[in-house]
Amino acid sequence: MNSATAATDTASSVDFLRALFEHVSLDRVGFRLWDGTPWPDATPRAATLVLKHPAALREMFSTGTAKGLAEAYLRDDFDVEGEIEAAIDLAVALEERPAGWISALGDFYRLHRLPAKPGGRHDGRMFGGLGGKRHSLARDREAVSFHYDVSNEFYRLWLDERMIYSCGYFATPDESIDAAQTAKLDYLCRKLRLRPGQQLLDIGCGWGGLAMFAARNYEVRVTGVTLSERQAEWAVARVREAGLSDAVKIELRDYREVRKAGGFDAIVSVGMAEHVGRERLPEYFGKAWELLRTGGVFLNHAIGEGRRAERFRGPSFVDEYVFPDADIVPLPVVLQAAAGAGFEVRDVENLREHYRLTLQHWVRRLEAVHERAREFVNEPTFRVWRLYMAGSAHGFATGDLAVFQTLLAKPGRDGRAGMPLTRDDWYR
Repeated sequence: MNSATAATDTASSVDFLRALFEHVSLDRVGFRLWDGTPWPDATPRAATLVLKHPAALREMFSTGTAKGLAEAYLRDDFDVEGEIEAAIDLAVALEERPAGWISALGDFYRLHRLPAKPGGRHDGRMFGGLGGKRHSLARDREAVSFHYDVSNEFYRLWLDERMIYSCGYFATPDESIDAAQTAKLDYLCRKLRLRPGQQLLDIGCGWGGLAMFAARNYEVRVTGVTLSERQAEWAVARVREAGLSDAVKIELRDYREVRKAGGFDAIVSVGMAEHVGRERLPEYFGKAWELLRTGGVFLNHAIGEGRRAERFRGPSFVDEYVFPDADIVPLPVVLQAAAGAGFEVRDVENLREHYRLTLQHWVRRLEAVHERAREFVNEPTFRVWRLYMAGSAHGFATGDLAVFQTLLAKPGRDGRAGMPLTRDDWYR
């Protein structure tokens, strides 16, 4: 590339950036072009978007979608130095411009003056789609495997010591992730009001952290089920090493395959209901009702739609690269399905601030082990997790996402639910 062409490419990119961000604040985010040119200036900011080549902006914005922008990041057309959540703020600010960047960029003539990138667009984490009927047993196993079977060692690098892959419960914003996750496990057990000798079913038990905690600290017998082979292998080994094999049983099984009607005093599901699908929620709650004894309780902990649900319509980056077939369901739909199965709703709590704090911990921890993580996953996969967790943190911060803990009771025919008059024991 001669100097005249290079100067033209730089000028065209700066012209594009100036027009695109004319009415958008750049207090926290700046750009650095492939030749080192800073824009809008060299002032240090929370995040810097580093354009890797002259065609970077065209790759980022040519589709006019947030998903296309994310894919350009996966392909390393640009990188994010510093606080990636600040870059998410910028993308949302673009989306909220009066004209809207997604629609306006379709015929934005400056975009087409930028150079094009030769070659194909391989993002490095290709997803060929799922086969079979949506939310069939086989398809759900495939969907779960796509996300959770990436690598146990990868998750171990940045999760807490128990490998809990759901939000913690923070007493203060600066509490450690290990302390917050321990507090969350104890909070779950107290909401369930577990007693020694009871039978607990953990639907979607992950790497076994909650099952082991409940068995050790509340002296219950736990059956944990997961569809992830790697999670099951890890959990079984951890249970054995902890000497809890008599109290904890981990099964590679779909919750629909559990056969023990009325056999559980309590049921807990943490971060699993998002994989059920709203059309299957009646079956999900119906199965829990069947497995739970009369007088028992079911605690369902799941991400739900927040204030601006329209953000989650249509195919997205998360649908294709993170959680295929996942469904973020509005709380009223969840409650209606639960009530339809016979459950009585006793408590609902939104812990979205806790999830933002958790995700911020995870992002920082993941970024700190970038080189080690590359021993277990490729660079695009690393970027998928970094981006989706930062984007989710933004969603929980703004209220676009929520996470609801819903406590459900199975009363007897006389209406007795066996619940105490107050919740004092939850906050001892």
